[in-house]
Amino acid sequence: MTTKILVVDDEVSLERLIKQRFRQSIRENKLEFIFAYNGKEALAKIATESPIAIILTDINMPEMDGLTLLEKLLELDKTLTLKTVVVSAYGDLQNIRTAMNRGAFDFLTKPIDFDDLEITINRTLEYVQKMKENLHKLNQAQSQLVQNEKMISIGQLVAGVAHEINNPVGFIMGNISHLQSYIEDLLNVLKLYKLEVPNPSEGLQKKLAEIELEFMIEDLQHLIASMKAGTERIRNISTSLRTFSRSDTEKKVLFDIHEGIESTLMILKYRMKANNQRPDIQVIKDYKELPLVECYPGQLNQVFINIIANAIEAFDESNQGLSYEQIKANPNIITIKTALENNEQGAAELDSSLSQVVVIRISDNGSGILEAVRQNIFDPFFSTKPVGKGTGLGLSISKSIVVEKHGGKISCVSPAGPEGGTEFIIEIPINTAFGGG
Repeated sequence: MTTKILVVDDEVSLERLIKQRFRQSIRENKLEFIFAYNGKEALAKIATESPIAIILTDINMPEMDGLTLLEKLLELDKTLTLKTVVVSAYGDLQNIRTAMNRGAFDFLTKPIDFDDLEITINRTLEYVQKMKENLHKLNQAQSQLVQNEKMISIGQLVAGVAHEINNPVGFIMGNISHLQSYIEDLLNVLKLYKLEVPNPSEGLQKKLAEIELEFMIEDLQHLIASMKAGTERIRNISTSLRTFSRSDTEKKVLFDIHEGIESTLMILKYRMKANNQRPDIQVIKDYKELPLVECYPGQLNQVFINIIANAIEAFDESNQGLSYEQIKANPNIITIKTALENNEQGAAELDSSLSQVVVIRISDNGSGILEAVRQNIFDPFFSTKPVGKGTGLGLSISKSIVVEKHGGKISCVSPAGPEGGTEFIIEIPINTAFGGG
């Protein structure tokens, strides 16, 4: 990548001297020098030639001098990654001091020593690069912190809702069992009445006909069974919510990976239901027997929800233009496979004791990902979604959770061709002393 340097000086001969001195770097496209003859021209060049890494400016110039230019640059570059080197006469200490107070990074004296200029440019470029790297890391850390705080807030909300649901559901389930017992007792008493009073009065017979007693006795059993099934379903949802929202920021715990996947599917179930545009998104599960894994459950659940939610969004995008019948003929399918595998090569890279990993494969039969996109999907802030629709952090954070927090691996495979589809492969060591906390 060519580094752009803006030279602001009203001496026309300086342009020729600089191009001559740095001709090798210019020829190799390492450096590109852009020239302006006063502060106003410099501001115009900055607007059209960005990104510019360094500005080399004289102080004394017509129309807009170097000190005024520095003030304007402070307004333009809020991140202060654009660094300025000022040039002034040897004895003009006051102007140099003013320039440094206005944000100048370094200074040179006239007549310019080109050896000194080259050293100053290299030193300034190193500093600019380091600042950009640090700023990128800071932005990434801030964004991840915001994302983590959001997940914690969601987890606390979900846990609270699950707790509030669990208590009344417990009351209902307890009362249903008593209700069933009472109804059975009443029905037994009713049978005895029928035996002891075989010929009820005309009024009683009329009332029994009105309430359809035989149907009522039969339907009561169905009602009780339906109520029990409904409350059991609510309890399962509550359990899934609590599993998904587990708080585990302090230390790793033993966890059933399948519970995490199931709780995630429960959370996303409403998004996979049929609607006016498409049938249900089908989920095929192929779970092998797994040991408990030492991990941060809540964070792994975040990985699962990012990947599965992305698959759902990819289906919605690829389904555009297709009819309900066309989608039904080639249904949207998410396949989740788990297995315990040997990973001697990966273990050698991390720790000699890590000989087995849990492998989770989450794939879809959507349109797939272009190779140019796939190579960047784990990069922070990379997103193919429209502005406002995605932060580009989901997969980046997922990689951080898997690799940095758990010492594992995450990869993406999206073969070219008519079959398409995308598969994410997550590998987690089953028992690791990997720090990550």
